[in-house]
Amino acid sequence: MTTLDSFGRPLRDLRISVTDRCNFRCTYCMPREVFGPGYQFLQRDALLTYEEITRLTRIFVEHGVEKIRITGGEPLVRRDLDRLIREINEIPGVLDLTLTTNGSLLRAQAQKLADAGLKRITVSLDALDDETFMAMNDAGVPVSVVLDGIAAAQEAGLAPIKVNAVVKRGVNDHKMVDLARHFRGSGIIVRFIEFMDVGATNGWQMEHVVPAREIIDRIDAEFPLEPVNPNYTGEVAKRWRYRDGHGEIGVITSITEPFCGACTRARLSPEGELYTCLFGTRGHDLRPFLRNGASDREISDFLGTVWRARDDRYSEIRSSETVGLKKVEMSHIGG
Repeated sequence: MTTLDSFGRPLRDLRISVTDRCNFRCTYCMPREVFGPGYQFLQRDALLTYEEITRLTRIFVEHGVEKIRITGGEPLVRRDLDRLIREINEIPGVLDLTLTTNGSLLRAQAQKLADAGLKRITVSLDALDDETFMAMNDAGVPVSVVLDGIAAAQEAGLAPIKVNAVVKRGVNDHKMVDLARHFRGSGIIVRFIEFMDVGATNGWQMEHVVPAREIIDRIDAEFPLEPVNPNYTGEVAKRWRYRDGHGEIGVITSITEPFCGACTRARLSPEGELYTCLFGTRGHDLRPFLRNGASDREISDFLGTVWRARDDRYSEIRSSETVGLKKVEMSHIGG
């Protein structure tokens, strides 16, 4: 069945965060001054087990979910992730199974993930020079490690590979054309993301946002572009292809051109909180259902009730009234 929310938006995509931990401290996501040595991450027994995640995924699929994305934190820091990939891949109705990673641990795991049934992968890479990239990831990881992870994903047959770059004015916006140039003609699609006000710790200000139109204009000046129709209804990234046929790029415009009206995504946190918006201020706790003997039908009924009541459209109503809201951190529920 297909479950619709209060605006008639179907439940099609489920993003599953398997951990709130990460080996990077990206300034726009997990700034070190907040997520430092004293920060209390979730204890292991608080995390959903792979069996619990798989059970919930089956129930989500019954409500119309077709696409699954594994996120974090950094999902590859959780042990034996390929086991979860294998279990989800075996669920009838899952048409697309992918993962978002910072790429630093990908060399050692790419083949195992592909063998388990992972279809494709998205890698975060915000610049191609070490000075800019290491200043942003704040973990001392050079670009070469991430590029090697991308190479490992290619060797494992994960395709298409996408590269996500968060663009922040005065930090890495002068490096966007370099990213486009490097991956042009490679079959890898770079997606440039407007710096978003996710969570409450990344110091977001509107003046730090580089509008997607400006990003496109800068790249178009070097490599002429033309717009492309979406691959499917509700696709997040707006597509642009090189006029000479050497591939395409995407832009994600949550700030300047919100796409709430076509949003079909639910997000599951590592400890079992269901969020119906990336900018959510509260979740709906599914863990008690899992650990107190609830049936699949009881869980399904609750999930359906939550989704049918969904009226989220944060990016469309972003204003002075939404400033200061205590929103869930992106590192907790993924992008």
